[in-house]
Amino acid sequence: MSQDRPPLREVIARHGLTASKALGQNFLLDGQLLRRIADVPGDLTGKSVYEVGPGPGGLTRALLDAGANVTAVERDRRCMPALAELGETADGRLRVIDADAMTIDLASVLEPGGHIVANLPYNVGTALLVKWLTVPAWPPRWASLTLMFQQEVAERIVAPTDSDAFGRLTVLAQWRSTATIAMRVHRSAFTPPPKVMSAVVHIVPAAQPDGVGIKKVEQLTAAAFGQRRKMLRQSVKSVPGALDALATLGIDPARRAETLSVQEFVSIARLLS
Repeated sequence: MSQDRPPLREVIARHGLTASKALGQNFLLDGQLLRRIADVPGDLTGKSVYEVGPGPGGLTRALLDAGANVTAVERDRRCMPALAELGETADGRLRVIDADAMTIDLASVLEPGGHIVANLPYNVGTALLVKWLTVPAWPPRWASLTLMFQQEVAERIVAPTDSDAFGRLTVLAQWRSTATIAMRVHRSAFTPPPKVMSAVVHIVPAAQPDGVGIKKVEQLTAAAFGQRRKMLRQSVKSVPGALDALATLGIDPARRAETLSVQEFVSIARLLS
């Protein structure tokens, strides 16, 4: 099947495609690297996979070759002919939707237990991740997220406590899921090469701690890291009950947000819930 397709560079040249800076695009053309990314979630044979921003379809090819049923959402209409051409070789396993991923309801593009795999456009990557991490129902619809980010963002997702990278994204990613960096990707792998290095993050849902609601975790982390240079007594005082929760738990209000562990944030949020 894959051997019947023309090389990706040839498809890009034939359709006159160039990566759009405005859409945060950087095309990934290395077939071997794309196959490694598609391997991260495990066996995808017959599985539902949702891809955001496929561009000319490099990662899409790898996901189809891995046996997945792919729904790809792309807002760059210049890429549609190339994706339609790819669909003709996919035995009905590729559906392409012309839309903005931020407006998509996951239930319309992903079967329960499916996987989200994407080389995310840089300009919406973090916003999409937060959207997928903050669904109230848990475990979520997705069985795993395999996402390419700028390396700096990836480091924030997997950061340990008391590190410069530790922040709101860390807590949202780690309080009820497990996040790891699956691989780092050199800037030279992209066309055009971005100014920064990239990394693929793999996130798998874990059990949600009892008695804690996502709204309280979001409210608490937004306050704590909104003024991260300030002591907790100052940064979280706008959250009703937060200072009392610190006292109950014996957490020194003179500490700063990045010195708390994910578990300490969960404990505070539990009292607020």
